[in-house]
Amino acid sequence: MYYLLIVVQVYCLYHAYKNSKPYYWYFLIFFIPAIGSLIYIITQIYNRRDAEKIQEGITTVLNPTKQIKDLEKRLQFVDTYANRMALADAYFKFKDFSNAILNYKQTLDDTVQDDYYARQKLVQCYFQINDYESVIEQAEYIKESSEFKGSIPQFCYGLALNRKGRTDEAEIQLKQIDRPYSNYAERLELAKFYLENDRNREGKALLEEISTESKRLTKPNRKLYGSTIAEVQRLLSKL
Repeated sequence: MYYLLIVVQVYCLYHAYKNSKPYYWYFLIFFIPAIGSLIYIITQIYNRRDAEKIQEGITTVLNPTKQIKDLEKRLQFVDTYANRMALADAYFKFKDFSNAILNYKQTLDDTVQDDYYARQKLVQCYFQINDYESVIEQAEYIKESSEFKGSIPQFCYGLALNRKGRTDEAEIQLKQIDRPYSNYAERLELAKFYLENDRNREGKALLEEISTESKRLTKPNRKLYGSTIAEVQRLLSKL
């Protein structure tokens, strides 16, 4: 019972952080675990639609591999596009990129389905294992899609092009994610791209822009992007 209470408490704190809840909820949940967590769940989380999500979240904390095992059994029982995609997503979630790649690629055999989702996930998987050739190969299939512009797969595509020495093409892709008050980690990488290619003026201007924006962020967002902002300041101090 004690461990279950801790899991519920951690889940409530995570939910409060993820949804930028007022700080008094943190004190209530942390200092009055049982009552505070119950009040938070009833007033901030619970409804009939969310009940299964709460149970699933707690189960995942207690047994992280259970979700994958259940999905593997489901796929063995009925091998469908939906079941395989769900398993691939679970592998991706738990950073098992090799198995995620295997299953995403198998979904491409279903020519009835739109392949955009599987390929954009493949782009991200291959990027995580530093297979830049495969990142580029998969991105080439979907780069003309309207969904691709400004997306994480496009960012990975740009970085992969840069890793392969195709800097002009890389810049075209990376500049698509340069949007004010968003994409801070990605814009930091774009600034680094400029600096690495001896374009200090553009790199410094982008770093200063991010730094200025960071001063106007809410406290939760400043905490969320804290490491990125710290890296921006570190680079600026060297210029």
